Amino acid sequence: MTERAVPILLSRDLSETLTFYETLGFENRGAPPEDWGYLIIGRGEAELHFTLDPAVDPLRTASMCYLYVDDAQSLFVDWRSLVIPDAATGSRIEAPVDTDYGMREFAVVDRNGNLVRVGSPL
Repeated sequence: MTERAVPILLSRDLSETLTFYETLGFENRGAPPEDWGYLIIGRGEAELHFTLDPAVDPLRTASMCYLYVDDAQSLFVDWRSLVIPDAATGSRIEAPVDTDYGMREFAVVDRNGNLVRVGSPL
């Protein structure tokens, strides 16, 4: 039996969230956001879900998750020019670091304040 977990993150605007993540290579794997009031996106084996919460304050961490990838450094290089820092929403990307627990990881904060850590084994 295969088991997996999928994070459900918060979004003030599902269409805006879809646009942000499409820039990073994710695709919509569900109905259009306005049909469900819910968003399912994926990139390769990674999948994220978003539920609508118009009260989310983007300058505070709304929710967070961790994405395991094959090569965090390479993905950071691909994404760093795509995530435009925005002081009004707190959106940004943070450079990779090597951790004491054997991972190279970086962080992306989306326009909803969601923190997505991305890592791969050293």
